Amino acid sequence: MKDLIEFLSSQLAQRSLWACGVVGFTDGFLSALVLLRRSSLQIGTISCALLPGIALGILLFGLGRWSVLAGAVLAGLLVGLSSLFVSRSARFLHQDAALSVIHSFAFAAGYIVLMRMGLQQKVDDWLFGNIMSMGDTDLWIAYLTGALAILLITAFSRPLIIFLFDSRAAAALGLPSRALSYGIFALIILALVSSLQAVGAFLTLGLLVAPAATMRFFSRRPASLFWGGGLIGASCGILAFLLSFLLRWHLGATMVLLLGLAFLASFALSRLSAAHPRK
Repeated sequence: MKDLIEFLSSQLAQRSLWACGVVGFTDGFLSALVLLRRSSLQIGTISCALLPGIALGILLFGLGRWSVLAGAVLAGLLVGLSSLFVSRSARFLHQDAALSVIHSFAFAAGYIVLMRMGLQQKVDDWLFGNIMSMGDTDLWIAYLTGALAILLITAFSRPLIIFLFDSRAAAALGLPSRALSYGIFALIILALVSSLQAVGAFLTLGLLVAPAATMRFFSRRPASLFWGGGLIGASCGILAFLLSFLLRWHLGATMVLLLGLAFLASFALSRLSAAHPRK
């Protein structure tokens, strides 16, 4: 315990602790979008598509923090939005199929390029995360992503909820369904990129699905899914930080592990309540 207190007094530990809370809350908040949009598999494939963007950014501008972030944002937007465009243009092809083909091609190309550049350790960090290496810039990006997500979702909550529950009804009411669909993808991709350094492309999917899925066992109200998911994500992030130091576990994996345990515990409680209803 003394070692933990001494560690928490360092600037590195405090920055990492804040990062766990901010990234956990932001991804947990946005996980309601993923859950209500029923797009968890799509987000999983997009998260892996960030790798080729990183490769392109490094090729064009060198190995730097901003080149990595800019490349990841561009790749995520291109893969996600191009899959929407292809599926809308070719009505016989579902978006999942288009996304799978584009994502697999992009990931293979990016992986080959980065390995040829001798960036094996960096690739591991981008895929699985290393939150202890987050700098002030990374933390500010996480802050701004969270603030932007909360402001936009709060400001456009009514049309957004209508679209998420029934896109045809939203179109009938004259709501810009296509713009809302693209906007949702753009917000989620920003969350993926802001979480890249913290938990990596592979593990981010857990943060963007599990919090709201856990909250769904207790409430079906959209507001509860957003804010409850955010609180669950932040709580698991902070607890994971403490446990990973004490147990010497990988921090990003510990965050996702705790979220998975919370989901399983909530499922068990819901089944128990259903089996023994209150009289």
